[in-house]
Amino acid sequence: MTAPPSGGPARAGKTTPGTTRGARGALILGGAHGSLAVARSLGRRGIPVWFVTHDHPITGYSRYTIQSMTWPGPDDAGAAAWLIDLAARHRLDRWVLYPGGDAEARLIAQRHHVLGQVFTLITPPWVTARFACNKHLTHDHAESVGVDSAWSYFPSDRRGVAALDCHFPVILKPTIPAGRNRFTRAKAWRANDRAILLARYDEAAALVGREAVMIQEYIPGGGEAQFSYAAVWDRGSPVASLVARRTRQYPMDFGSASTFVETIEHREVEAQAFRFLADLRYCGMAELAFKFDFRDGRTKLLDVNARSWNWMGLGAAAGVDFPWIQWQLAMGETMPRLRGQAGHAWTHASRDVVPAVQSILDGTLTLTDHARSLFSSLAFAAFAADDPWPAVADLPVMAGRLLTRRFGRTRIRRRRRTSAARNRPATSM
Repeated sequence: MTAPPSGGPARAGKTTPGTTRGARGALILGGAHGSLAVARSLGRRGIPVWFVTHDHPITGYSRYTIQSMTWPGPDDAGAAAWLIDLAARHRLDRWVLYPGGDAEARLIAQRHHVLGQVFTLITPPWVTARFACNKHLTHDHAESVGVDSAWSYFPSDRRGVAALDCHFPVILKPTIPAGRNRFTRAKAWRANDRAILLARYDEAAALVGREAVMIQEYIPGGGEAQFSYAAVWDRGSPVASLVARRTRQYPMDFGSASTFVETIEHREVEAQAFRFLADLRYCGMAELAFKFDFRDGRTKLLDVNARSWNWMGLGAAAGVDFPWIQWQLAMGETMPRLRGQAGHAWTHASRDVVPAVQSILDGTLTLTDHARSLFSSLAFAAFAADDPWPAVADLPVMAGRLLTRRFGRTRIRRRRRTSAARNRPATSM
């Protein structure tokens, strides 16, 4: 395990308006553009913000991040001890922990008692968070409270996959997105027939273990069918919420991140999310992803996130600044019930170019509608007039990641073709 730095962190020395030495602040763990939205929301109000990451650096470029450093990461065996040591070295007692990624949320939930003795926690303990962090439990809980969810199968071994009675195509997902590998980064792999399913199952099981692979129905449709309920809850009731349509994503089939998101009214999504969270007496931030299945007319739950999400900055534009609301709750303040306004939009502009062009070419988006969206009430993933450097840094970071992913996909396709060929039964002459 890497020890915390004995001197100042990597990007020490930045100042934020209204910041005072020794003031209670926020420590953001990992994440990308959602964490950047947290830093800006709090930093603009004079709250000291520190950032630790083992992955995406963009939040560290913000003028509102006064300290930024690398660490071993949330999956390291000594991660909780590292954070506690960091707090002791730099007097971060009772600072508020904001998880920026799945692994960070899981770490805080599983070590809730230990970390809660040093930090102020805004996420639920594992007894509750496990229903968001483990997709098997997500599916079981949705079923138990009458929330529609996508058909899912959780195989115990390869024989179960080989005998599975299902309609193709299907997708494979990690039940717990632990570690950094090509399966967890991709978030979903598609299988169009049984030979490909078996080959991809073998590959996924080798990366995350057999017990951590799920098979789920593929629900057709694009961004017009993808919705999210985003909220901050307190003691089993919503404090602030909105419903959004995740209109475009990249890659388009199974996006690693949304690229254009719009706030809308959708009572069914809101009602299903309420039912899922209320039964858990949920506390903290949550984003529940749904997809409308035109084949049976049902809106089905896909995933639940108990951490900041990439398009979190859309909340402030719609009148529900989630990080700031969560901060006020952490400080013991009583908040009125708030609902986000429809008609606001958010874009990750550098990533949205490809899906926007593809949508125009396939006829699902007109040039006029695209131009109109760019001049609507628009929030940006990286750009802000008062904080320009993250947008500057975002371009080379995104370019590097896209190139890495493209070359990686080429290698994976070659590997899958070889594996499928080995599993294909021989034909007699």
